[in-house]
Amino acid sequence: MKKIAVFGSTGSIGTQTLDEVRRHPEEFRVVALSAHTNRWLFFEQIRAFRPLCACLSGTPLGDVPEDLRFCQFYRPEELTRMAAECGADDVMVSIVGVAGLEVTMAARRAGKRILLANKETLVAGGELVMKECPVENGVPTLLPVDSEHSAIFQCLEGRKGQKPARIFLTASGGPFRNWPKERIMNASKAEALNHPTWNMGQKITVDSASMFNKALEIIEAKWLFDVAPEQIQVVVHPQSIVHSMVGFEDGAVLAQLGVPDMRVPILYAMTYPERMDSGVPFPDFAALSQLTFENADADKFPALRLAYQALNAGGASCCVLNAANEVAVYAFLHEMIPFGGIYECVEETINRLGVLPARDLSDIREANRLARKTAMEMLHIEYMTGQ
Repeated sequence: MKKIAVFGSTGSIGTQTLDEVRRHPEEFRVVALSAHTNRWLFFEQIRAFRPLCACLSGTPLGDVPEDLRFCQFYRPEELTRMAAECGADDVMVSIVGVAGLEVTMAARRAGKRILLANKETLVAGGELVMKECPVENGVPTLLPVDSEHSAIFQCLEGRKGQKPARIFLTASGGPFRNWPKERIMNASKAEALNHPTWNMGQKITVDSASMFNKALEIIEAKWLFDVAPEQIQVVVHPQSIVHSMVGFEDGAVLAQLGVPDMRVPILYAMTYPERMDSGVPFPDFAALSQLTFENADADKFPALRLAYQALNAGGASCCVLNAANEVAVYAFLHEMIPFGGIYECVEETINRLGVLPARDLSDIREANRLARKTAMEMLHIEYMTGQ
């Protein structure tokens, strides 16, 4: 029985991870759970899965109910210590934000395998993380959970040592795919949150609308698969059936397909290298009628251009991009800036700070702090709730 810790257990990825544990109770034992603020759902999860330890990191824990006192509760500042001490074989990192980097590094240094569903970990500290996550005896110590990166990983599993010549990251295009640029830049909050395919949290949904989610995935792909930025191409695929593709030197392209359901990449990471029933059906190809593909427009979606610029600049530029985007999305969701202001804030923050060093975790923390401070000052934000 595999012992698993779920960091971010009350979010979308976390709850679906626990659903798969319920589906396969003979395969998995939950030994640790963490959540940010959803106290009551968190308590229900502890009752259901009876982990050895838990941490509520973003709000006061309050009195622990009598029936939960079998569990050791870590304080918010002890989240990374729990990651190291929890006794898990695998750690699902699905918490939001750069805190995922700290949890990943702590868990990995304690010898645990990482199931990574947090974009910021590789965006902010890709080089540091990959040094801590080598392939050991032919087995990866970090497995991607994002549907796109899981698809690429699955395609590369059959490569027999061949390096990819091209990685094709597919994107749904979000709600603004067919909008003119001027309309996109003035989109409302309600319009940005109306995603045509996926049901996600507000931050991730806005990132999908702006294509900053794809910008972050470009950066992740560079580190995960050891390719140059120019080898990564974003392709808009509105049906979200082809989750991503890999091209090889001879012109062959391998694609991973399936209905858009995160349970597949979640369970594949949990059971790798085996496969089990996820509860997800096969696509009905006859009903699909057609699969279409379009070029991604970096003029309408400047996030794509900014990702390549940050990668080529090096240092902590990708960390700065991510931190500034978090601040800008917060401002947009609180109706302090227009949608186009997200791009302006990120680009201006990068320009103001230049290339900061990224030699170790302390450098990453400082770059993240400076970027957030710069972006908040630019947007006249004194305090961000939930941070």
